[in-house]
Amino acid sequence: MLDLQRLRALHAVSVHGTVGAAAAALGYTPSAVSQQIAKLERETRTVLLEREGRGVRLTPEAHQLVDTAKELLAIVERAEIEMEERRGVPSGRLSVAAFASAARGLMPAVLADLAVRHPALDARLTEVDPHLSVDLVAKGAVDLAVVHDWDVAPLSVPAGVGQAEIGDDHSTLLVPAGHAFAGRESVRREELGGQRWVCQPPGRVCHDWLVRTMRAAGHEPEIVHQADENPTLVALVAGGLGVCLVPRLGRGPLPDGVAEVRLDPTPVRRLYALWRKGAARRPAIAEAVRTLQEQWPKVAAQPSR
Repeated sequence: MLDLQRLRALHAVSVHGTVGAAAAALGYTPSAVSQQIAKLERETRTVLLEREGRGVRLTPEAHQLVDTAKELLAIVERAEIEMEERRGVPSGRLSVAAFASAARGLMPAVLADLAVRHPALDARLTEVDPHLSVDLVAKGAVDLAVVHDWDVAPLSVPAGVGQAEIGDDHSTLLVPAGHAFAGRESVRREELGGQRWVCQPPGRVCHDWLVRTMRAAGHEPEIVHQADENPTLVALVAGGLGVCLVPRLGRGPLPDGVAEVRLDPTPVRRLYALWRKGAARRPAIAEAVRTLQEQWPKVAAQPSR
């Protein structure tokens, strides 16, 4: 008889692409996931994973087994939803994916609130890039995702995925304290020509927004430094190495040597919660979304310094 947990491990590797990423999503160690799949290989007398460079790939037999695993996991999920719905209270495990600044600036308050009010609910957070989260929700790899979009890159949600708006996150221009814009109340986008920018790498939403917006204003942005994390961008500005555009959420207090200036019009990214429509009846989903929306105004109102 096939073990459901071992099938779950194989399904996670299929969704996340590597044993390490699957382990992080399941809350296991990589060795534990490897052991589960090795046992599944012995039970089925079939090779399921093959080495490919520094990673692994699924064999054709593994892909066939993954399809079966999807069906079984969907049946288990429906049973769990029905039981939770009958109890009428949020319970069981809830896996949540959130992008970095939401994981830092919003989710601690949300998770703490849920833990106090619903002790039977085991909510677990994983930091995931927003462009990956939608697919993870659609595939059933996570129960809930916190994502964002910009006016130049609207969110595309596939069929079967529900969404609810959480709130708007405003971005501001950060410049070195001695910069010509430092004493200004606001700066228009058309004035930003000739600036040296620090920004996230290509492919990230913030990078794409900067390039598209500056080109629309008649400027080709000169991006001199690139970094993934907003605190790193802020530190580069503090060192006098350029200017950057950073959302307020999860940014933290600004260090000495950095001035904040409003950009006119103000760039706004919108936050959403996503879940599978098939799980919408689950009390844990409804309560988590409600808590996200309830906590957002408190987070958004926090002072920038």
